[in-house]
Amino acid sequence: MLSFKPITIEDRAAITAFTFPGDLLNCDYAFANMCSWSFLYESEYAIMNDFLFLRFYVEQKGRRHLAYMFPVGNGDLKTAIEIMEDDAEHAGYSLLILGVTPDSKDKINAAFPESFTYITERDFFDYIYLREDLVTLKGKRLQPKRNHINKFEKQYEYAYLPITPDIIGQCMEVERIWCKANINENDREDLAHEHRSMTFAMNRFDELGLQGGTIVVDGKIIAFTYGSPINSHTFGVHVEKADVSYEGIFSVINREFASRIPEQYTYINREEDLGIPGLRKSKLSYNPVILLEKNAAVKRR
Repeated sequence: MLSFKPITIEDRAAITAFTFPGDLLNCDYAFANMCSWSFLYESEYAIMNDFLFLRFYVEQKGRRHLAYMFPVGNGDLKTAIEIMEDDAEHAGYSLLILGVTPDSKDKINAAFPESFTYITERDFFDYIYLREDLVTLKGKRLQPKRNHINKFEKQYEYAYLPITPDIIGQCMEVERIWCKANINENDREDLAHEHRSMTFAMNRFDELGLQGGTIVVDGKIIAFTYGSPINSHTFGVHVEKADVSYEGIFSVINREFASRIPEQYTYINREEDLGIPGLRKSKLSYNPVILLEKNAAVKRR
């Protein structure tokens, strides 16, 4: 039987010992995401049989449901999934695995032929880019991004500063401005959850292994962003906020941060669009090299 415990900052080394050497690109495997959102999903982990197991709770069809991530490790996958199924049944749930990519789906099907039903979740696909593409913005498809940056640079003198403890308050003021410009009644609760996650992350920046930066104009922070490694070659960008009254600011902060992400990271995962039309259009406009399909896998009875 698996022995789960809540994910805390103190568990970073134990969890990243599995995720960093792995090849899973999902933003869900970034430790900073797991930890800063654990208040909402009641995220827990367990280690057994050379696998890292992750479980949490989600709302499904109006009710709370226990869910798992695809296990991370080098042991016997069939045994690992059977262990997850036993754990779910012991808790009174059917086995539900979320964030299942095509590669993971193939592995599940090889171990359990025709035993799972898959539901494609387009709103949760990850947008993954080559780091070099976001830095250089070469090519015709990215010409509009270069135009936005050129226009911004002609209008403003700016500086890029890394996020440090003394400017966190100013960053959160930018988040307040962004929320005021974007909030509506339908997403008020979601933005409140994001604010709580962001506040947690900002106050534990180094402990979570985060890296971040800001854009400063006339001594005022007008944009900030931060992220963390998902594995040894993929870096996740978790948050990007800006004062939208500065035209082109998102193109600027995106490029400036990408240029400072260590070159060991070939890929940059800019996470999901959550079904938000404007966000989907923006993320597609950056020409992702991988649109990472994610599915819900449901064990058939």
